[in-house]
Amino acid sequence: MAFLQCSARAAIPGPDKPGGTMSDSAPRGSVVLVHGGFVDGSGWQGVYEALKGDGYTVAVVQNPTLSLDGDVAVTRQVIDAQPGPVTLVGHSYGGVVITEAGNHEKVTALAYIAAFAPDKGESVNSLIADPPPGAAVPPILPPNEGFLLLDRDKFADSFAGDLRPAQAEFMADSQLPWGVDAAGGAVSTPAWRTKPAWYLVATDDRMIPPPAQRAMAERIGAQTVEVAASHAVYVSQPATVANLIKQAATG
Repeated sequence: MAFLQCSARAAIPGPDKPGGTMSDSAPRGSVVLVHGGFVDGSGWQGVYEALKGDGYTVAVVQNPTLSLDGDVAVTRQVIDAQPGPVTLVGHSYGGVVITEAGNHEKVTALAYIAAFAPDKGESVNSLIADPPPGAAVPPILPPNEGFLLLDRDKFADSFAGDLRPAQAEFMADSQLPWGVDAAGGAVSTPAWRTKPAWYLVATDDRMIPPPAQRAMAERIGAQTVEVAASHAVYVSQPATVANLIKQAATG
């Protein structure tokens, strides 16, 4: 399926999409953070600190991004180790991972941060096959021995336009090669069909076009917020991202 195009705001999940809830007096629960392609879990530090400071148990997945199946397996191992209900959060390609790994019995809510939210049989490759007219094209270099990287000279503009130049340069120079097989990995059972979802749209994103983000959010029935930010919104606006995750965690 090519990129979906839609400008409508997503609806709040209905009663047919059950999920765990917690009262203000109950334990905060756990949050598991899943990074996307080209980066590692260290970018979640600001979000991690905001959630920890508010009483959540937080774990950060370090996916090898060699294959979707492998990343789902690693994510499930991290979920296994968490106490209580888990809110599963994914950025970018991490959205594909949580769509599959979110079927874990401990997961009660999903939070997509400028992320892919595929349906059954879809992958990153199928979702980006036909970008909307005029959309920015991510500067992905040709595959090298089965791995992908972004052009470092174009990284800041495409991925991290609202970060300090030095910070964006560091991210460009510390890229994690993204496996071609991971980008082509297709979802078999989308967790959002049975669990409530939240979605943060980054309106200045030049990696995943905002119209495509809105369309995916609407399709999965997510409660949606929009933020003027780059694809690296989880780094540039950690408090905003943490607030959306808290909404997901409390139902």
